[in-house]
Amino acid sequence: MRTLREIDQLRSTLREHRQQGLRIALVPTMGNLHAGHLALVACARQRADIVVSSLFVNPMQFGPGEDLDGYPRTFNADQAQLTEAGCDVLFAPAVSALYPYGLDTQTRVHVPVVGEGLCGGSRPGHFDGVSTVVSMLFNLVQPDVACFGEKDYQQLAVIRKLVRDLHMPIEIIGVPIVRAADGLALSSRNGYLSSEERSKAPALFRTLCTLRDALERGEPIENLLQQGKVLLENAGFTPDYLELRDISLAPVNSTTRNAVLLAAAKLGPARLIDNITVQLPASQ
Repeated sequence: MRTLREIDQLRSTLREHRQQGLRIALVPTMGNLHAGHLALVACARQRADIVVSSLFVNPMQFGPGEDLDGYPRTFNADQAQLTEAGCDVLFAPAVSALYPYGLDTQTRVHVPVVGEGLCGGSRPGHFDGVSTVVSMLFNLVQPDVACFGEKDYQQLAVIRKLVRDLHMPIEIIGVPIVRAADGLALSSRNGYLSSEERSKAPALFRTLCTLRDALERGEPIENLLQQGKVLLENAGFTPDYLELRDISLAPVNSTTRNAVLLAAAKLGPARLIDNITVQLPASQ
């Protein structure tokens, strides 16, 4: 695996691969890799000849008081994992490489509607940061395919709309959530949890499963969402949101059948997110 830091190096390397007619896949990450990230690399490996992974802790997507400074940087371990997973190129730029003129005057990409509410409501400007850096990476790598995890369901929806609206010739693949044996969705921020908090964390997924089963039986949505917040609070969480949306992230209505239940909640220092799909009955 080649590790590249500079934009010119990346472009020249990929130009050679592209001239050979090779199909290129991109897996963007912020590092501190776990099995969920490696599943993205495996997906990319199946769909392309050359797999490029980026490792960049993007300051634009962190708001005031968030964990930018404390976000885990584990470059050597990440590099070793990507090499073992069969990644061909690791692009690990400095902040100054992508934002040479600073953030204050940086052009930003805004994706309306799907980026609003949920995490977009709790973290103002977050998805503008995501959309901007992903647009940069798409421009630099020019991949044929890019893989993103379904744990970040709203982020995936934002990126799909970005690609559609800007007519980018990139296939976006959503990769299913990778979970620990007890159901907790794998996340780089799980490392913030103490051992006691870690033992409580699977209650987030269990609550979603309980609500899904009740929703699929036709029980009233609003009552269940309120009950779900109480369950999370009783388990030690501070709920941020718990919402049922159409799989497009539009509000559910009487005709909605394919829905997604989304949650974000604080547990100790960690903000955990998760989601689960729901098949609503016709009587809902």
